[in-house]
Amino acid sequence: MTIRYGFLSTHPPTRCGLATFNAALAAHLGEGGVVRVAANGDDPTPAPGVVHTWATTTPAGWRDSAEVLSTFDVAVVQHEYGIYPGRDGGEVLSVLRRLTVPCLVVLHTVLTYPTASQKSLLEEIVAAADAVVTITKAARDRLLAGYAVDAAKISVIPHGACDYAGPPNRRGPQPHLLTWGLLGPGKGIEWALRGLALLRDLEPAPVYTVAGRTHPKVIEHHGEAYRASLHQLGAALGIAHTVRYESSYLDDAALGGLVRSADVIVLPYDSTEQVTSGVLVEAVAARIPVVATAFPHAVELLTDGPGLLVPHKNPVALATAIRRILTKPALAATLRQRNGHAEPALRWPAVAQRYHEVAARLVAAHHRPVAVAGT
Repeated sequence: MTIRYGFLSTHPPTRCGLATFNAALAAHLGEGGVVRVAANGDDPTPAPGVVHTWATTTPAGWRDSAEVLSTFDVAVVQHEYGIYPGRDGGEVLSVLRRLTVPCLVVLHTVLTYPTASQKSLLEEIVAAADAVVTITKAARDRLLAGYAVDAAKISVIPHGACDYAGPPNRRGPQPHLLTWGLLGPGKGIEWALRGLALLRDLEPAPVYTVAGRTHPKVIEHHGEAYRASLHQLGAALGIAHTVRYESSYLDDAALGGLVRSADVIVLPYDSTEQVTSGVLVEAVAARIPVVATAFPHAVELLTDGPGLLVPHKNPVALATAIRRILTKPALAATLRQRNGHAEPALRWPAVAQRYHEVAARLVAAHHRPVAVAGT
């Protein structure tokens, strides 16, 4: 079945996890167009495939967005608090209610302790949607336990991954630790730096790359204070010479090469709420061992799987887990092998096919003739 998809989301040239996710999903689902949500200060230049831009400063911009989305067969709406205008991003609900085509909503955040407004809004979004996707089982379970929603609408489809797997891309004799993604408070890089300082006795001692620009919203409110604090901490710990900050934007080829050069991916995130991590999925799909704090997505993907979990804000535990992987080749090989088992289902083509199957059911139900009493 050929389906024309209309997407509602942040989208390139905006650089954030949601925009990257939407761009990848749209590319793999094929025919369609994007209604791009653009905040004040975003690059206004539309990327290929963008058919309409909803500037969040435009009063009642949801009306035109809904009209454009209704020209497609299915609307795919990415939901994250703070993306859309209105209290808690509530204007997205106005879009859903105005649509004349089936709607699939992807929930990127499901809070354990939402405010009353956030809880009510998410319940109304699920009620207005024809189908809902969570990216992890943890998010689905949290949604069913904490919100009044229709369980029959909910599917779990994993975050997709690019094809970064391949032969190692060695950059030198020292073990290479890597964290990538938009930078800001909550990423926990300070704990990784403190952990790195505890590994200086290894021969050779590891080097650590922190790749990614500072999150635009962090820059808007705090400038580069967090990045500067990391530089200061590295100097105070005596490890500044073993840490490299890569702040330029990396295309897929450059990022793939960087990922394949890593011996361990380190995800020291502070959040105990995070149910979605694209970086985690990319690391697993690339068959690189992962050390991560026990945020929900990591617990789901790494327990008895392709990585090691550690407590939050605990540099000793981080260092201990990294040391185990670097000094025990058999453990590293086992973790890579476990990654290989998870890899095929995480690739974007397989993930997009699952979205297509959900969308096909919605389209078929939407066009199914309605029986009239007495005929």
